[in-house]
Amino acid sequence: MATSYPLLFDLGARKPTTRDVANTVRAGGIAALTEAERRADRARYQEITCRSALNPVKGMPFEWTLNPYRGCTHGCHYCYARRYHVQFEMNADDEFASVILVKNNFVEMLARELARQSWKGEYVAVGTATDCYQPIEGHYKLTRRSIEVLLKHHNPMGLVTKGPMVVRDKDLLLALSKETTCTVYMSVPTVDEHAWELLEPGTAHPLQRLRAVRELVDAGVCAGVLMNPIVPGFSSSRSKLERTVKAIADHGARFVGCNVMFLEDGTRAHFMKFLEREFPSWVPRYETLYRKKYAPEEYRKQVQGMVRALQTRYGVEPREREPHQESPGEAEQVGFAW
Repeated sequence: MATSYPLLFDLGARKPTTRDVANTVRAGGIAALTEAERRADRARYQEITCRSALNPVKGMPFEWTLNPYRGCTHGCHYCYARRYHVQFEMNADDEFASVILVKNNFVEMLARELARQSWKGEYVAVGTATDCYQPIEGHYKLTRRSIEVLLKHHNPMGLVTKGPMVVRDKDLLLALSKETTCTVYMSVPTVDEHAWELLEPGTAHPLQRLRAVRELVDAGVCAGVLMNPIVPGFSSSRSKLERTVKAIADHGARFVGCNVMFLEDGTRAHFMKFLEREFPSWVPRYETLYRKKYAPEEYRKQVQGMVRALQTRYGVEPREREPHQESPGEAEQVGFAW
């Protein structure tokens, strides 16, 4: 007799919560998510009920985040958010990019939370744990509707994305910019096509993202670029850094920031498996470079120093601190050149 997993079938009109999803996957794997809709991109989309929209965080340069989706079809191999999928009993490998959780009551919860007397209008970072403009946003429009709520409450925000779809919402972003702080951070780690194809298989072309930055800036929105992350060996050479910074400057970005890739938990395991499969000779070098979560401080300073010099050369303003950058602790210094 086949095993049944009734958890998702007896909920009536209510969508499952993340806890329901985790329990179901623990019992029967992702195949038990029978309500998850498969779309043309071959990913499965499970609508869920969230208990809150605003998520408090610590150790960041902001205190609140908004993430209407969990999981991301961009499938970037270095993505630090891969490790969060294990919270739902799913792996940080293919399931991160192929099983997307959609918070279908997200906008209503956000409106309720911003209307509370206890809410003081703090700065909110949007899209820090998964891309809020991944392709499914074109269908659900949770990000656009969330910005509408933030605009209604004149609430400051910053938004991180790799999705050129952000230009769809330039009207709202400009309106919010006239009321309070509103900044778009477009992630373009490199314009090198080989590195892009290897590391970011589901993303738009880097130049398409930069054209989106140009369109936002021309519309009056404060938009810049984060070269995050710079990945050793893939995008860290001076020539690749220079081509990227020059392209950023050519597209009128208001600022540029950078951060060297860090690895931890599920993301580390996924990235190392990627290297073992595609670049096995690089594995020992990465094991040396990433003995800890962060690359050695000396190496990070070298890379960031090159970027700062290029910023000066091409006349693009620096961004001193990225919206999702963690403050690295002291890393063991290891002699390493790449």
